[in-house]
Amino acid sequence: MENLETVVLGGGCFWCTEAVFDQVRGVQDVESGYSNGHTPNPTYEEVCSGTTGHAEVVRVVFDPAVIGLRQILQIFFAVHDPTTLNRQGADVGTQYRSGIYWTHPEQAVVANALIAELQAAGVFDAPIVTEVKPLANYHRAEDYHQAFFARHPFHGYCMAVAAPKVQKLRQVFAEWVR
Repeated sequence: MENLETVVLGGGCFWCTEAVFDQVRGVQDVESGYSNGHTPNPTYEEVCSGTTGHAEVVRVVFDPAVIGLRQILQIFFAVHDPTTLNRQGADVGTQYRSGIYWTHPEQAVVANALIAELQAAGVFDAPIVTEVKPLANYHRAEDYHQAFFARHPFHGYCMAVAAPKVQKLRQVFAEWVR
């Protein structure tokens, strides 16, 4: 376990981001949570109010001998819209912002380099607004949010929003699907 690496990603609703990374080869654990806000130990209702400053995130623990941070971030950028500020689809608010919350400074270097490459290549029609910041004030989300897509694949939101992201992973990054 000591060779594993952790990065925390905010890509809108954590159910969707968790659903994707649960299926990535080399990812050892994915946990839904809240980070980079100012309220200690926030609840889902508090985060949804937009008053805590937290983003809905997933904590991704991965084996860098199997998959590198760059590949993790390439998947991340492909399965959400990093060009919309405080919004993913119909989900609007600062809690849905795009963010990469690093656990050691080398991750920020990798993230910023990839963002610069994506911008220079014109991959997106608008500027990337993903914030790259050190992880702060992380709090695990309530149990009922954990593995939500795996437990409720026919939930309306999961079918409409999470399932297409999982499908995109399977199509675009088939080599990384377990």
